[in-house]
Amino acid sequence: MKIYQQTQIVGAIDMKIAAARIAEGFIAYSQGRVQVPPVQNFSFEQANGDCCVKSAWIEGSETFTVKISTGFYDNPAKGLASNDGLMLVLCAQTGAPKALLQDEGWLTCIRTALAGQIAAKLLAPSVITGIGILGCGVQAQMQLEQLVPLTDCRKLTVWGRNPAALEAYRQFADSLGFSVTTTQDAREVAQNANLIVTTTPSREPLLQSGWIQPGTHITAVGADGGGKQELDTHLVARADVIAVDSVQQCSQYGEVSHAVKQGLIVGEQLLELGLLLEGKVQGRDNDRQITLADLTGVAVQDAQIAGYAMQACAEALPGL
Repeated sequence: MKIYQQTQIVGAIDMKIAAARIAEGFIAYSQGRVQVPPVQNFSFEQANGDCCVKSAWIEGSETFTVKISTGFYDNPAKGLASNDGLMLVLCAQTGAPKALLQDEGWLTCIRTALAGQIAAKLLAPSVITGIGILGCGVQAQMQLEQLVPLTDCRKLTVWGRNPAALEAYRQFADSLGFSVTTTQDAREVAQNANLIVTTTPSREPLLQSGWIQPGTHITAVGADGGGKQELDTHLVARADVIAVDSVQQCSQYGEVSHAVKQGLIVGEQLLELGLLLEGKVQGRDNDRQITLADLTGVAVQDAQIAGYAMQACAEALPGL
């Protein structure tokens, strides 16, 4: 079994290839060609942390993947990263482990950011006048990085609770060429942006329906487990197009689940990204529509990114 460290993995990955693999995974998932066992979720309230275990196999693939991802949100105050984890790639013919990817959660973060890029490419308005980010962590950084190739817009408003974290994010975004406004009022994000990405572990709505401008696209990635919520349910119900990575998963938890449970929307309104990518369903058709992508993270993304990372590392480090 090969063992690859985070630095080796990061150095081997080509983002365009990785994004294409993630898109292929979404299509396979929506076609029913993926085995995805139920997600295992752990909650550690005393430590403000959580953990999920996800696994997947695409029919015909030579490998399958088991992923462990943790998020402990008080870690930065202790000088530690908030995310950690690893992925194990195994042979689908013999069951033998082929590679241990000790990515420290990086692969989970980047596959989520690439899913955000895919969603924005499918659903963002034709003219992006401002980008809004809720959150100041690693995912907030990665989401912004993956939007850079999609738009010339460099006007950014970022929301956060911690002034020091906001300043650190401002410096990061400035290094990417953005004109940055920082705020502790989420309404200001909605007023300044028509492409918004939410990346926090919040358990209460941060964005209200009445704040959102016509034509806005929102990619929500923070609510990846039970009890999490970043959007007002009436905002979800107001969306003209609701895209999800998985109808089944998003109906159980994530932004969509809260609106479903309140009877504000029904499952038939949910469009899977795989079907949008394949052209089977219609997404945005005008720049007045409000669009939403609810990304809870599907295990097929892990299988795709892990399989590619193993291949890329083997090619970049043939003697290892």
